Amino acid sequence: MSYLFPPTIPAVAIKNRAEQFPVHRIYCVGRNYAAHAREMGVNPDREPPFFFAKPATAIVANHARIPYPSRTRNFHHEIELVVAIGKGGRDIPVAQALDHVFGYAVGNDFTRRDLQTDAKDHGRPWDTSKGFDHAAAITAITPAAQSGHLRSGRIWLKVNGQMRQQADLSELIWTVPEIVAELSTFFELQPGDLIYTGTPAGVAALKQGDRIEGSIDGLDELVTTIE
Repeated sequence: MSYLFPPTIPAVAIKNRAEQFPVHRIYCVGRNYAAHAREMGVNPDREPPFFFAKPATAIVANHARIPYPSRTRNFHHEIELVVAIGKGGRDIPVAQALDHVFGYAVGNDFTRRDLQTDAKDHGRPWDTSKGFDHAAAITAITPAAQSGHLRSGRIWLKVNGQMRQQADLSELIWTVPEIVAELSTFFELQPGDLIYTGTPAGVAALKQGDRIEGSIDGLDELVTTIE
């Protein structure tokens, strides 16, 4: 009996299209809103944003019901603008970075905050706090040809109807072109890469039964329920 199975490639819906966006990698930007950096105990004027990753299999489609994750008692939401890369490259100049963007989506970078805090305290990797199953919720991707390139717009998140996070994309410390250009100096970007660009202030704990809604002006609303 063979135990080798063909891999299933995770994919994200594309708005108003039948085809899907196959996911290659998921990159995330840390501390990219000043207020969130401060609530995490860091001075944003002293430390630039940095990158970490989630597995492509962490993707969760819109309107999903996901289980409360194991090994945590402090499970947090983080609403974010997601950039979908349509053309690869390395050492991409800032002025050409938007040529590599296929489109945009709304994402939630779910986090086991207690495990992240413990990892920080001991100088360990963040994988168990950021890269677990169902850790990357996302809406359908809206092609940039439809939405334009997003430089400003309200970003918000509610839990059970109560507002928790609210900011504007113009408050990003690093802009989308700067993020794409900088990331491409560490990795050769590929079509299918997703970049979660960071979350504003207001991250907080979730519990079983919570309904999470969030959006960005011009994009779909992301809805997730915790079981």
